[in-house]
Amino acid sequence: MDTTQLLKGVLDVAVLAVIEQEDGYGYDVVRRLRAAGLDDIAEASVYGTLRRLFHSGLLTSYVVASDAGPHRKYYGLNDVGRAQLADSAATWKQFVKTMNVVLTKESAA
Repeated sequence: MDTTQLLKGVLDVAVLAVIEQEDGYGYDVVRRLRAAGLDDIAEASVYGTLRRLFHSGLLTSYVVASDAGPHRKYYGLNDVGRAQLADSAATWKQFVKTMNVVLTKESAA
């Protein structure tokens, strides 16, 4: 199964979850998502998601000087982002539970 469409639907929550663990800059977030098993994640998708989440008020940002190149823009989770992550995680867990019922043809009891 091609996971591209699935990933589009959960990229926001995946990025928020990674940043909740530790602030990070764009490629660092990509690296951590890939290490978690999202191997096919596109860098451009993550960078766009970080910018959108920041402009939506879910993330903070700050710049850190780098000895190995240009300064890096780090993103951190703020209280609004934490609340969104909690809500999205609850929705995801319910969705997974529902899909398990559908796939195993068990009752929802």
